[in-house]
Amino acid sequence: MRRSRRGLKLSCLTLLLLSLLLSACSGGGGNNGADPAPADPGSGGTEEVSEPIELEFWTIALQPTFNDYFNGLIEEYEAAHENVTIKWSDFPFDAITQKLLTTTANNESPDVVNLNTEFASQMGTKGALADLNEHLTDEEKAVYFDGIFNSTIINDKAYALPWYTGTEVLFMNKKIVEEAGLDPANPPQTREELAEWARTVKEKTGKAGYAVQLVSKLLPIDGIQILNEDKTAAAFNTPEMVAMIENLQGLMEEGLVVKEDAEFSKQIQFYSAEQTAFVLAGPTFINFIKTSAPDVYENTIAVSLPTGKAGLRLSNSMNIVVPSKTEHPEEAAEFAKFITNAANQTAFSKVANTLPSTKESVEDPFFKESDGSLEAEAKLASSQSLTEATDYMVGVPNAGDINSAIARGLQEILLNGKEIQATLDAVEAEVNNILKQ
Repeated sequence: MRRSRRGLKLSCLTLLLLSLLLSACSGGGGNNGADPAPADPGSGGTEEVSEPIELEFWTIALQPTFNDYFNGLIEEYEAAHENVTIKWSDFPFDAITQKLLTTTANNESPDVVNLNTEFASQMGTKGALADLNEHLTDEEKAVYFDGIFNSTIINDKAYALPWYTGTEVLFMNKKIVEEAGLDPANPPQTREELAEWARTVKEKTGKAGYAVQLVSKLLPIDGIQILNEDKTAAAFNTPEMVAMIENLQGLMEEGLVVKEDAEFSKQIQFYSAEQTAFVLAGPTFINFIKTSAPDVYENTIAVSLPTGKAGLRLSNSMNIVVPSKTEHPEEAAEFAKFITNAANQTAFSKVANTLPSTKESVEDPFFKESDGSLEAEAKLASSQSLTEATDYMVGVPNAGDINSAIARGLQEILLNGKEIQATLDAVEAEVNNILKQ
């Protein structure tokens, strides 16, 4: 349902649309006196409106798999809000971003939209999304995990409500690990320990440890800031960044980490062919490995992800946003709160095998009990890390462009042998230029 992806690469058309959008958008409207969403989603509602309202709701790649869930959700909401109807449309990920840019530039904005954090940040910094602080009480903000909610905030404006999320866990091929003389019941807890396990696997079996995608999330794992505190300049060109790259360079040269920019599909291929012993991925990885390599699936176990120097867990979240051009900001925000409240996030997690971004949800037995299956092990391991989770593009403006610039720099150094400091200097200049645009 979610796909692994590089930083969003905006096409020339997209950049043009963004510039049009920036000049046309007037910021988030709304009523500061909006009533809070009721604890029981079936009771209460917004102030009664005199005229019928239709809210256009867009999601990403959820039809037809979850039609029953969303049809029921919409029916429940409409029953409690008799003058409001919801028109639900679903689009592929690659299509929704372009369609949103186009419709917004043409003053045909939807009202409530499902976006990932990266694109929500991109749209928010262009003035295209409403500031939901105008519709949220402190109590409503507190229902979400702090690190995940804060990933939607730029310059004190909340551009999205967190929805379903995921944190990575460590999947390991128990057969390979045991052949290397390692004990899967006592897995590595840190990235340094994981490197030692990979070294042992390489020495004993000839296989690599794991593969990685060369993207900017590698920085916060080691406590390296992408931008400075006020998000006006790059902050990653430091001795710590050089040390992180040199360490990864060494792991690749030893054959402990595959020397390749391995997107998610490539990581699945390596693991399915038993060329690697580990995968660092979210629980959705299971669906792919179960299909592509059933024998490997049977030998796979899931444990908590080893942490880097920063000691944090990275989430990869979907959000609900309200475009600033909606004609019904208050009603749109009310529906956004309904979609993402604890009860509805818990219900969606149970049918979609995702993680919720609401604190109350993870207290449900669904997230605490295991039947011993790989799916249950992964669910427990990932849900236990939500209190430490944060989206790695926390409040980063122009997130997609910055992601792409850093990724290209890492590729140049680690795959093409470019000099570290000179490349970092060039990437720093590129990021600073992006921030000025």
